[in-house]
Amino acid sequence: MGYERRWWGLGALALCMLALGFDMTILNVALTTLSEKLHAGTSELQWIVDSYLLVFAALLLPAGLLGDRLGRKRTLLAGLAVFGAASLAGALSGGTGGVIAARAFMGLGAAIVTPLSMSMLPAIFPAEERTRAVAVWSSATALGLPLGPLVGGWLLEHYSWSSIFLLNVPIVLVGGIALALTIPETRDPAAPRADGPGSLLSMGGLVALVYGVIEAPVRGWGDPVVLGVLALAAVLLTAFVLWERRAPHPMMDVRLFRDARFSWAMVAAIAANLLMGGLLFVFPQYLQAVLGNDAFGTGLRLIPMLLGLMAGGLTTDRIVPRTGHKPVIATGLAVLAAGLGWGAFTGAGDSYGSIVPWLLLIGLGCGLSLVPAMDALMAALPADQAGRGSGLVQTLRQTGGTLGVAGLGSLLSAVYRDRVATGGLPAGAADAAHDSVGGAVAVAGRLHDGALLASARDAYVHGMDAVLAACAAGSLAVAVLLLAFQPGRRGADAAADEPESAHEHVAP
Repeated sequence: MGYERRWWGLGALALCMLALGFDMTILNVALTTLSEKLHAGTSELQWIVDSYLLVFAALLLPAGLLGDRLGRKRTLLAGLAVFGAASLAGALSGGTGGVIAARAFMGLGAAIVTPLSMSMLPAIFPAEERTRAVAVWSSATALGLPLGPLVGGWLLEHYSWSSIFLLNVPIVLVGGIALALTIPETRDPAAPRADGPGSLLSMGGLVALVYGVIEAPVRGWGDPVVLGVLALAAVLLTAFVLWERRAPHPMMDVRLFRDARFSWAMVAAIAANLLMGGLLFVFPQYLQAVLGNDAFGTGLRLIPMLLGLMAGGLTTDRIVPRTGHKPVIATGLAVLAAGLGWGAFTGAGDSYGSIVPWLLLIGLGCGLSLVPAMDALMAALPADQAGRGSGLVQTLRQTGGTLGVAGLGSLLSAVYRDRVATGGLPAGAADAAHDSVGGAVAVAGRLHDGALLASARDAYVHGMDAVLAACAAGSLAVAVLLLAFQPGRRGADAAADEPESAHEHVAP
């Protein structure tokens, strides 16, 4: 089979990534329902969320190498099967233990699908079509994030909690069948064998890192457990890098980081992912707790950002072939900084209509920076390392995003707690109001305390503005560094547009 069905294959890949995007945010609107229906406590709810993240982060790197060795299509379909079966198991679970186990296996499936779906793009698309393919793939991934609360809110309103898991099953089934019929098998016959010590070091280090980052906003960054786990992560990940530099068959080619095209495109991709993640962390709470929207209405109001992202992503398809990646990425980061900076002046009394322009700007900037950055990364990856290289890219992106959201969450919490007025409240009510804006809204409603409600909303908006201002400064700083150090189109970047699939082994 040739590549004549590549656009159908891209549609199938996009559908599968949409399901994964759904799953990242759809659970957020279901936690209250799961708490009531399954009698889940706070700790159990936390593990329902975190079990997925820990397995996902730990297995991205080994999954990419596995695809290079066994065949990327075959391994991708196996990952989809695991994700779909785990989603079905989660829907049929009768208790929190079953849901936690199902979520862990969903993380396993997602860890296989995410890097291998990315690695298929340079295998089935020539260089002149790759930017457009990356734009579609990235837009599908991003589309699922705001649609998760939208679809989840509608499902929970009309059906049982199990529907949020069942939703994945037909999407994965249709996507898997379409992939089986439309994309070729690719592999690297020279891919290294399984690197046992490297795999253990990377998995242990990433699990420790992600766990420490998850716990830090809850326990505090100075908590002994957090510090101990983060120190362990630093030791294990340092040992992993040192091992990979000397291993006879490394699972990660550290020489990639000597290529400035790869390194600076990686910085830009992490930055765009982190900034978008930060916005999606603080903004939905603003829409719900400050503007008073439900989950379905919150999802609807995120659509302008999505439209901007898709417009930015599709625009790169026309611009990058003429200019190269560097000016487009830098422009996108500058636009992103402008949108975030505009958003940092939001007031508690502002209407949604006044927010739409900077939401569009943020989406546009993210599309103009993330899509060409991902395209540049794939162009810089050797064709025979598409799987493990994509695993490395996704590992760094996801881990960087998780670290960023934790740090931004801590900033938001510090500003909010410093400004919310809880004096005169009973101890339990004061603690709940001090803990989060959602808790404050609930307490204010129960006590009919308009002053507390106004104080909590004002405090949250100040915290959100601080987060957006920090994100704007970070985006502008990365843009300046990129302009200073990333190679331009002449020289290394020009090679990014050359076909790189000549050395790829396509299975019959």
